[in-house]
Amino acid sequence: MFAPERPHRCSPSVALRPEPFGALAYDFRTRRLSFLKTPALVEVVRTLGDHPDVHTALTGAGVAREQHGAYLRALASLADSGVIEPRPEIRPEPFVERAA
Repeated sequence: MFAPERPHRCSPSVALRPEPFGALAYDFRTRRLSFLKTPALVEVVRTLGDHPDVHTALTGAGVAREQHGAYLRALASLADSGVIEPRPEIRPEPFVERAA
């Protein structure tokens, strides 16, 4: 289930090919092709991994606040098709002091 309050990323098996309308997203694992219909959506998908959550990625890509709902619906669809996925949490290893 798509949770925009969590961190996401473009799936590692997906390649984005820029097009005048936005981009084509091809998943090499499933062989599915998806269309990203605006350059702003491409920027959001491309930079998802750099942000702590989807909302911040939308703001960072310059998506107007009143357009967030439409973009969240588009991103939910991309999550359903596997183009984007939740980003795995990286937990730091606990510090263990070692004897000299």
